[in-house]
Amino acid sequence: MSLALSDVKRIANLSRLELTEAQAGETLEKLNGIFALVEQMKAIDTSGVEPLSHPIAAIEPMLALRLREDAVTESNRREDYQQPAPATQDGLYLVPKVIE
Repeated sequence: MSLALSDVKRIANLSRLELTEAQAGETLEKLNGIFALVEQMKAIDTSGVEPLSHPIAAIEPMLALRLREDAVTESNRREDYQQPAPATQDGLYLVPKVIE
């Protein structure tokens, strides 16, 4: 995938950015470079490659993130937090309808 200069100008207009012709040309080169890199990465066969929890784990396994047990450490205080609310129902805050 690659962009044309008209695409960059349209994106700049939608973003409310003012670009000169030179800036639009530079932006076009940079964006097309990013898209080319993505295409290169897509072409690599990664089947059978185990996902990493952290990129550094590929070169230094001892520095990888240590994941802790996902355990609840706090008590459920929903009732306490909802007490000052003007209206609640089934543990949810009720708010006025603002869109018809």
